[in-house]
Amino acid sequence: MLSAIYYIFLTLLCTTVMLLSLVALVVCYPFDRSRRVVHELSRMMTMIFYSIPPFWHTRVIGREYVDKKKSYVIVLNHSAMIDIPSLYYVPLNFRWVSKREVFRIPFFGQFLLLHGDIPIDRGHASQAMEQMISKGRMWISRGASVAVFPEGTRSKDGEIHRFKSGAFALAKAAEVEILPVVLDGTRTLIRKNRLFNWRNTITVRVLPPVSKEQVMNTDTHELIQRVQADMTRALAEIRNQK
Repeated sequence: MLSAIYYIFLTLLCTTVMLLSLVALVVCYPFDRSRRVVHELSRMMTMIFYSIPPFWHTRVIGREYVDKKKSYVIVLNHSAMIDIPSLYYVPLNFRWVSKREVFRIPFFGQFLLLHGDIPIDRGHASQAMEQMISKGRMWISRGASVAVFPEGTRSKDGEIHRFKSGAFALAKAAEVEILPVVLDGTRTLIRKNRLFNWRNTITVRVLPPVSKEQVMNTDTHELIQRVQADMTRALAEIRNQK
């Protein structure tokens, strides 16, 4: 019953924020090409979502590694839908890269369009890469960051699996730093029966960014292995501290 009430509240909240985002996009577009205002409305919605349940806790580690004046390619592990709102604890204006099918989901897809997120066709790898790099570079040139799940899909067991090269190719093409972010606790916030777990802790850990010089001068395969190893090690450390 409590979960049903909270879902209704979230629907009303999302509808309100979507309407505000539409107004903000129209009014602010001439001087806000990076859609920062729309992004901040989504951040506000996320903070409300997490703050109301009294036994939901979020730990954010490593905020000092984030330079708000920079644009990054953000890479993060993916094991649940809750990963998406959890990244809003990182104080950056970013666009998501997501499979095109998600943009067709009623309500949620409209949010992504307002936000300016990047749809890719996963069925055509070369075309998807071109879309990611083209749109990603555009948003980075406007001062935004781009967030990518380098595994390409959700992890079924919560562990970090093999990374694909798209995010790393984008970082090289745009000549920006890579910002690794590790999430834990997102898989347990919503149970398999879609009811909320009212006692849950999410950890968002930001790792030191990979410098532009390292991005540009390191072989892509080696860069992928290095970032994946760092994120895997960080996830293990988070879980060992519980």
